Amino acid sequence: MALRIVRNSEMAAADRRAAGLVGGMGVLMERAGRCVAEQASSLFPDGELHVLCGPGNNGGDGFVAARLLREQGHDVHVYAGEMPSDLSDEARKARSLWRGGIRPLEAALDLPEGAFLIDALFGAGLSRPLEGVFARLAVLSERATVLAVDVPSGVPGDTGVPEGAHFRAACTVTFAAKKPAHLLLPGRALCGEVVLGDIGIDETVLASVSGRVFENAPDLWLDDLPWPDDTTHKHRRGRLSVVSGPASATGAARLAARAGLRVGAGLVTLRCEPSATMVLAITTEAIMVKPFQSSDDFSEMTKDDHVLVIGPAAGLTDATKRLVASWLRSVKPVVVDADALSVFASDPRELFDLLNDKAVLTPHAGEFARIFPEIASKATNPLEAACAASAYSGAIVLLKGASTCIAAPDGRATINVHASPWLATAGAGDVLAGLVGGLLAQGMEPFAAASAAAWMHGDAALRFGPGLIAEDLPDVLPTVLAELQRERLATP
Repeated sequence: MALRIVRNSEMAAADRRAAGLVGGMGVLMERAGRCVAEQASSLFPDGELHVLCGPGNNGGDGFVAARLLREQGHDVHVYAGEMPSDLSDEARKARSLWRGGIRPLEAALDLPEGAFLIDALFGAGLSRPLEGVFARLAVLSERATVLAVDVPSGVPGDTGVPEGAHFRAACTVTFAAKKPAHLLLPGRALCGEVVLGDIGIDETVLASVSGRVFENAPDLWLDDLPWPDDTTHKHRRGRLSVVSGPASATGAARLAARAGLRVGAGLVTLRCEPSATMVLAITTEAIMVKPFQSSDDFSEMTKDDHVLVIGPAAGLTDATKRLVASWLRSVKPVVVDADALSVFASDPRELFDLLNDKAVLTPHAGEFARIFPEIASKATNPLEAACAASAYSGAIVLLKGASTCIAAPDGRATINVHASPWLATAGAGDVLAGLVGGLLAQGMEPFAAASAAAWMHGDAALRFGPGLIAEDLPDVLPTVLAELQRERLATP
């Protein structure tokens, strides 16, 4: 099942709605504390457990967990401040049911290295830096093994970007749905392993209060992934064209073309200026090579049923700009990547006036900042940036990075963390552009094609492992596709 991602305000609304269905917020708090206790028992089967309880409902979860762990026979010590006057009834009750004594928070500062610690100070909704004793306690996480409740304290749930002192956890237990901080860096690294606890908030409740943001996974697009059957021929599998750079810069386009062919496009053609024809002809086999003399020649191609990838090493030239404009006016599917984006840096509005929802933009962070400078300067995380850019431009935006975010103008978005650090290598982005193009050529809807391509790109890298270079990725795709086909056939 696809995992929905919720923002803090959406989770609060889900809590309120679910509380009315299950018998109150106290029931949800008891269930949350039980999830934390179960994970703590698994992580820390022996030794003392130290629970830091904050002044709100996150602290209430901590008190429930402490009580349950003590009932199971664990040696539990609780640390908390004075009871706040505005403490919720549920958290007040959870605190009152704890019979093991409460130590002042300052006492936890003396815990030894390697202590087992449950961080139940603040949840995902904290939007200010940790202060006072809470900031001092954050240093504990550098010498303790920490299980965090919801998120590590000091890490905002909506952004994953701490504004000051913060905890670092080996494991985080969150409830019902992940928050952006669990997937976006640096939050993802600070959370450690993320365990999703079931407290009785089902998908129907989440869907009623949240947007359409999901962790990218095959469940989202596998049914739409194109597969040939016994009646399929190459023309029915779609036609993809990739624009090459000059003779000295053809490698990027060749990577994109090979990826498009591997992912299933029936006919792939490299389009080039005449000087690059011979270089391409002697370095390709199943991929065709066709030169064009001018943008007028190129515009003739918009009359056929090809999908286009343009940008990989295409050159920062007026010719590239004219080719992009010519294709976009045809309102046909296109992947606009690399140079085809940066060439509009001096006047991004010129590009935006041509865009439509059949265009997929695939910038990395630098290219994104060139064409969306205001959004890049204001956005606090790549999800926010991609969503804002898609809404503004009217195109699908695939913002590449350690947490790749894909957004559609209608509000759909995915966060892709199914990837490998070894993708930080020259040409990997060109392969990704080709994968998107190959899926578009087979008729896949642009947002689904972009999400599927990002996941398959990451899966290929994970399967290959250390030593990956871009040329390896297309050759691993058959294994990726075979596994997806097995999953598809196994689904009822």
